[in-house]
Amino acid sequence: MDQTTPIHLARRRDRAHPGGQAKAWVAALVLLPLAVGGGALAGLKAGEAGWPLPAWFPASVSGLLVGRDANPAAAADAPVLYYRDPDGKAAYALAPARTPDGRAYLPVHVGEDVDFEPRPAAAKETEANATYAAPPGGGRKILFYRNPMGLPDTSPVPKKDSMGMDYLPVYEGEAEDGNTVKISPGKVQRTGVRTERAERRVVSRPVRVPGTVTLDERRVTVVATRSDAYVDHVENVTTGDRVRKGQPLVHVYSPEINAAAAQLIANPGFDGARRRLQNLNVSEAVINEMERTRKVPMAITWSAPRDGLVLQRTAIEGMKAAAGDTLFRIADISVMWVLADVPEYDLGNVKVGQPVSVRVRSLPGRSFTGRVGLIYPQVNTQTRTTRVRIELPNPDGVLLPDMYADVEIGTGATKPVVAVPNDAVIDTGARQVVLVDKGEGRFEPREVKVGARGEGYTEIREGVQAGEQVVTAANFLIDAESNLKAALQSMAAPKSPAEPRAQAEEKAE
Repeated sequence: MDQTTPIHLARRRDRAHPGGQAKAWVAALVLLPLAVGGGALAGLKAGEAGWPLPAWFPASVSGLLVGRDANPAAAADAPVLYYRDPDGKAAYALAPARTPDGRAYLPVHVGEDVDFEPRPAAAKETEANATYAAPPGGGRKILFYRNPMGLPDTSPVPKKDSMGMDYLPVYEGEAEDGNTVKISPGKVQRTGVRTERAERRVVSRPVRVPGTVTLDERRVTVVATRSDAYVDHVENVTTGDRVRKGQPLVHVYSPEINAAAAQLIANPGFDGARRRLQNLNVSEAVINEMERTRKVPMAITWSAPRDGLVLQRTAIEGMKAAAGDTLFRIADISVMWVLADVPEYDLGNVKVGQPVSVRVRSLPGRSFTGRVGLIYPQVNTQTRTTRVRIELPNPDGVLLPDMYADVEIGTGATKPVVAVPNDAVIDTGARQVVLVDKGEGRFEPREVKVGARGEGYTEIREGVQAGEQVVTAANFLIDAESNLKAALQSMAAPKSPAEPRAQAEEKAE
């Protein structure tokens, strides 16, 4: 069946009565606006009365027609679009969430965030101020408002920045601890803040340098005559042999020694002749033998002056040795030296008597323990290093001269001290700062005095006590926020009564 409208009726009537076509058009133009206006008025009355709409009607449109506040139960049943901060801040979430102090975000249902009612700007500003005026901490007083972007700008009343963002309130009690900064648990987790306990430990930083094994200069002896002589016979001793003190080495003939021996025999008890033989380095045993036998030997026997290793043999049978010529060179290797070159920047940590561990490259898996015996008082101008001498016992004789060695000097204190990880110290060059975790998201920067460093830890001589938690990660971010907060507090601090009085006096002058 075809639908019939007032226009169709007018057309049929016009066909029957051609003279009434103009009247039909006039009637249609009048009746159509009346019908539309009546329907809209009926819809508004239905919305005010809270009449239910069909279930198939879109919820968003029904919320607009019926009204947000007309049927609270229907609004509560509508789907949740998002969740907003209970304080009215610009913080939103798609899922249920909570504020840092544990309060739940408020759900915003379909249609609740749409408002077609015009309101003056003053009313909106009053509502925003009312949101700030209700602190979440149970009536805490708002001290001032700070710039949301962290700029050094504060305001005593609520305001917005150039981008339309609300200034953040600073409540009473948040600035009671001076430069202590408080961070929400969520931000602490997002920035990756990690802490570690300051403990008492031995802080040592080994200085690892190369070294060379050398002879102890005090244990090297040279066998030589003090007058011209001829080598008559050399014992079966050569370079590399180990000799014992008193072992015969070489027999020499010296005319000067024989003349002194003849004088001793001719004048028994004459002390001058005996002293002359001693000055020529003739041993007491040979002199006693001359006095006992009353004979002058043709050759004088020279013996080893100490136990040691024959490093050099130059004596050859039949050769002529001038006064002072070296016949044998013998060294005691029971104690060896290791000479290590320490860089200039590490020299301040090295002290005489510190323990040293030495590893010789030719003896893998074996280490020798000694102590720093001497720090030479001179810096090499080319390598910027200073030579350090370490004394090592060598009872089995495995350490030989000119061996290469790896030296590790244990520097630092030998007693436990308060220490924190190196990452916990913020070193600006002029000062050192450590952030102390005071719990509940509060962090306090403290200026400290540092000492020795080593093995990943830094000695704290002043500023932090053992047992306190210090920040080891994201401390630069917290320190920056702490400095910003201190700057804001100084800008927002009220002037003292003396300042206005001084200003008034200046104006009066």
